[in-house]
Amino acid sequence: MSTVPVVLYACVHNAGRSVAARILTERYAAGRVLVRSAGSEPGNAVNPAVAQVLAERGLAADAEIPTLLDPQTVAAADVVITMGCGETCPVFPGQRHEDWAVDDPAGQDLLTVRRIVDDIDTRVQVLLASL
Repeated sequence: MSTVPVVLYACVHNAGRSVAARILTERYAAGRVLVRSAGSEPGNAVNPAVAQVLAERGLAADAEIPTLLDPQTVAAADVVITMGCGETCPVFPGQRHEDWAVDDPAGQDLLTVRRIVDDIDTRVQVLLASL
């Protein structure tokens, strides 16, 4: 692992789970890690319910743009966390890889999205404690 670890979160649309994980990681890591997110089939915009739940926590998702997951981005990461796109995300030797079984917030009500973001929040804190 490099001096400043690079963490990549990947999900299908890069509009919900991976965006929440990236933003939460930036909040808690406070510059101790570089964080990226991408999707195997990126959507057009961030899930509005995820953006609302993050805003309730004082976190902005306004600048987020879903990004295509590519091999170069994966290769540059020390830690790759997948959430629902496992088989489409390449893994390279020397990387730490985890697949988080996190529900997709797409089409879910606000209460469910809050639960999903809470789950991601807990997982992010555990991950950061292990780096």
